[in-house]
Amino acid sequence: MKYFQRKVDKQRREHNETNLTGVPLTRLPLLNKDTAFPPEERQIFGLEGLLPGHVSTLDEQVNRSYVNFKSFKTMLDQHVYLRVLQDRNEVLFYALLDRHLEELMPVIYTPTVAEAVRKFSVIHRYPRGLVINTENIDRIDDILRNSHIPDPRLIVATDAEGILGIGDQGIGGLAICIGKLSIYSAAGVDPATTLPVVLDVGTDRTDLLDDPLYLGTRQRRLVGPAYNDFVAKFVDAVSKYAPGILLQWEDFSKQKAFDVLDRYHDALPSFNDDIQGTGAVVLGGLLAACRRSGRQLTEEVFLIHGAGAGGIGVAHQIALGLEREGISRREALERILLVDSKGLVLNDRSNLEAYKLPFSQSPSRCSGWSIKGEVPSLMESIKGAKVTALIGLSGQAGAFSEEAIRTVASFSPYPIIFPLSNPTSNSEAIPEEVFRWTDGSVQIATGSPFPDVIYEGVSHPIGQGNNAFVFPGIGMGTLMSGAKKVTDGMLTAAAVALSEYTDRDRISRGGLYPRIDLLRSVSRAVSVAVVRSAIMEGVAKVNLDQEQDEALEAFVDGQIWRPIYLPLKKSG
Repeated sequence: MKYFQRKVDKQRREHNETNLTGVPLTRLPLLNKDTAFPPEERQIFGLEGLLPGHVSTLDEQVNRSYVNFKSFKTMLDQHVYLRVLQDRNEVLFYALLDRHLEELMPVIYTPTVAEAVRKFSVIHRYPRGLVINTENIDRIDDILRNSHIPDPRLIVATDAEGILGIGDQGIGGLAICIGKLSIYSAAGVDPATTLPVVLDVGTDRTDLLDDPLYLGTRQRRLVGPAYNDFVAKFVDAVSKYAPGILLQWEDFSKQKAFDVLDRYHDALPSFNDDIQGTGAVVLGGLLAACRRSGRQLTEEVFLIHGAGAGGIGVAHQIALGLEREGISRREALERILLVDSKGLVLNDRSNLEAYKLPFSQSPSRCSGWSIKGEVPSLMESIKGAKVTALIGLSGQAGAFSEEAIRTVASFSPYPIIFPLSNPTSNSEAIPEEVFRWTDGSVQIATGSPFPDVIYEGVSHPIGQGNNAFVFPGIGMGTLMSGAKKVTDGMLTAAAVALSEYTDRDRISRGGLYPRIDLLRSVSRAVSVAVVRSAIMEGVAKVNLDQEQDEALEAFVDGQIWRPIYLPLKKSG
């Protein structure tokens, strides 16, 4: 339902038009300005007497909101406050986020969003996004029109079966989509074009099904053809309602994540951040490590501990990075080892999951290794393959032992150690210990934020391999270019742009990723690279010269949203 329209006047100035007045106007977060409505808008839209007389500036509102934010002592309470603010006034919410991004990011997204997902049915306040369930899927066309978003261009959708390592969360998965889109808009995507969607196909959690407060569908999850038909109806309706819309799949279970991505990759622009975003951000960090060491990516031997969606995405993206440096696919795959809970992933394993098969090794790869059991362990694989880059996505705290890290360091003067599991309590290693075990030679990045490490009197920043460095730019670049699909080349371009963004001083001290408060400028650089790649690959609608950097940058800059109040006019 379109409550307003974005218009541009003859001077190319944007404004919003609506017929809403009075209290209903203040209830629409995309238009509400609270105490910042100027006198003329208060008169025209029936707001006089409904607001305090003082007309606030946006800066004053940000300061007031920050004071309120700081009055809440737990991160969940702070999260709820910020969500209520977002549901009241989007511009103010994003202006506050822009001012205090590094402090607020862990509150609106990981790690706090995991608790918000768990407690969704208790802390739910206002409608945001769409809930598609088994009762209403056949009315999906009407449901899409019910949204208050006038021109949806980006959807983040989840079936909530594989949320943030905490698994099946039913309707609570909507919170992860809301959080994800908050990061998109913090980076520069207009919130008036974004739509969070939960595909509530049920839950297999008996504690949720038995919870009297649970807000989701009280049935076991759809499976098989019924599930596939449900998703197909959703995709078909979205494609018709908003042609060219970008669909990001979020937190599906491992096998479904790959199945859905493969099925719809060419049907509409879509990608899976858990798979492809993770792959791009890790490749970006590895390329930054190569910038620091002067080594080539092809000189490294990679072991990925954890073979879920993220691990497979990383393996795929590393393979693309190796091919980019001139080696064959076969040679690339020989340099990438996967280790899961059963040990090294070998292609003769019975009941091997299909998504692991492309990155499985032949048993002959282990010829000559010292192995005690039938399958090489993590430690045996490190020693046997002479691993120089160790990447953790296992969720297993402390999985990278001192022996493992010292062994990696024995094979390279610049060992790469990426303990990327979230939250901090699940990290495979602690940076301070890794520095000590490698005599300071390590190139390290983590998945959770860690403080700088002081080693031999020198401060070393610990870069955080946060997907937020790539997924907003991938999304913006895809939308800006009008790309008909998200290609491997566009993802690799995002990784390369990220690796080149971090300044030399930070990299020289070990910081392989930028500071998180640079999210907006990093996303701009990634967007430019993605647009260029889409044009070069022939999947873009826009017709620009990819060699003209200034023109590309101006094109991107002209489409980046910023949190400012637009003038408001009456429709008609």
